[in-house]
Amino acid sequence: MTQSTASNPALLDPGLGDCLEKILLPPTDPNAEVMEIPGYKLVYVNGACPRNYRVYKGDSMIGVIFQYITHWSNAVNSLRYAEPIDAAVGLDDFMKVARVSKATTEQPPTEEELLDKEFDSLTSEDWERLKRYVPQAKGLVAA
Repeated sequence: MTQSTASNPALLDPGLGDCLEKILLPPTDPNAEVMEIPGYKLVYVNGACPRNYRVYKGDSMIGVIFQYITHWSNAVNSLRYAEPIDAAVGLDDFMKVARVSKATTEQPPTEEELLDKEFDSLTSEDWERLKRYVPQAKGLVAA
């Protein structure tokens, strides 16, 4: 056994046993490094340059922003921001547009697709659609 392995008990236990260091602390954890800016909480994850922060709006994480020596940036565009609030708002705005875009382009499943779903996963609206559905016989000939 090497000196470094013997001096590091975490390396001796492949399950990491009683790991003292938590990874990705939530913003409510007293050990989390949290920066509060209007409307958002930034939780330090790791890194020196850039420093990586998870961005929370309310109780939901919306993405990641990065702190460099001269500027801030986010994970969705290549813009440089002077302040963390600007990087967080840019990220938030992008996510809002992405949700709206997805919602407007996403079509409801066809009745044929609903028939392929598990019964337990169907909503009452899905069941109502299926009650009214009359399959079209294509290419069938009575014998």
